[in-house]
Amino acid sequence: MKSIFKKAALAAMIGLSGPAMASLAYVSNEKDNTLSVIDTKTHEVIETIDVGARPRGILLSKDFTKLYICASDDDTVQVLDLATRKIIDTLPSGEDPEQFALHPNNRHLYIANEDDAIVTVVDVQTKDVLAQIDVGIEPEGMAVSPDGKWAVNTSETTSMLHWINTETFEIEKNVVVGQRPRHVEFTKDSKIAWASAEIGGTVHIFDVDTIEEIKQIDFKIRGVPQDRVQPVGIQLTSDGKYAFVALGPSNHVAVVDAQTYEVLDYLLVGSRVWQLALDKDEKFLYTTNGVSGDVSVIDVDELKVIKSIKVGRYPWGVVIDPTS
Repeated sequence: MKSIFKKAALAAMIGLSGPAMASLAYVSNEKDNTLSVIDTKTHEVIETIDVGARPRGILLSKDFTKLYICASDDDTVQVLDLATRKIIDTLPSGEDPEQFALHPNNRHLYIANEDDAIVTVVDVQTKDVLAQIDVGIEPEGMAVSPDGKWAVNTSETTSMLHWINTETFEIEKNVVVGQRPRHVEFTKDSKIAWASAEIGGTVHIFDVDTIEEIKQIDFKIRGVPQDRVQPVGIQLTSDGKYAFVALGPSNHVAVVDAQTYEVLDYLLVGSRVWQLALDKDEKFLYTTNGVSGDVSVIDVDELKVIKSIKVGRYPWGVVIDPTS
């Protein structure tokens, strides 16, 4: 009997010391009404999941048990159970939800309603609408600071960032940035916020304490017309080393030194690069390329593209489940 227990213990130790399981990347395909599921070890699509009409923004719950999906043309947010990979619920969202952000409390979901010029705040547990906040015209980007103090919305036509106090659900400051702002990303310590301006061709860096702009970054790619250099998605490495900026129809990702704000390189990816996600070890960066219908995989250490993964039509959002 002792030998059986010893063998079982040894087997458990071997299992624990074996190679870590790959995580899963989820990609929303805007024109196919599907999610592509990618194994990040093999870099292959292992499943395609039918979802609502025109899925765009997607994000994970803070406990990594659910995936929230903006089904824009269904005017709803769908809830996917990650254990079964089945849609289990819907949430009220307001009209045409495009992007959203979840508060660190894992309950308050801030949703940008592009057609209504509002931000809807929903409690994901009770499904109650907690607030509807008037913002600028065509709100799109949405971010909540890691410390939970701020929610920031971008309004494309108004060219503003709207800084929302998450305790009062009221706007405390509106800041003008470059034309057609699309995305906001906070640093891990909540001290700095990065905001992309698509038509302006710029990224704007803000000191969060003062809500003052401290730097504007411009991009120029040799051989690419300037009007095709359109910043959209932003990803920051947790060590504060790099910022990666998706530059839309220029088909490039900019590599930026996140300390000096110097542009270090431009990496050629697929057509109309839109959003970005780092894997759980931050060894690989995944980009959604809408027009070419694929995901580019970038080796972060080498700063080079190593693979293209075919997905559905018009891939839009991408997130990676670090627990899978």
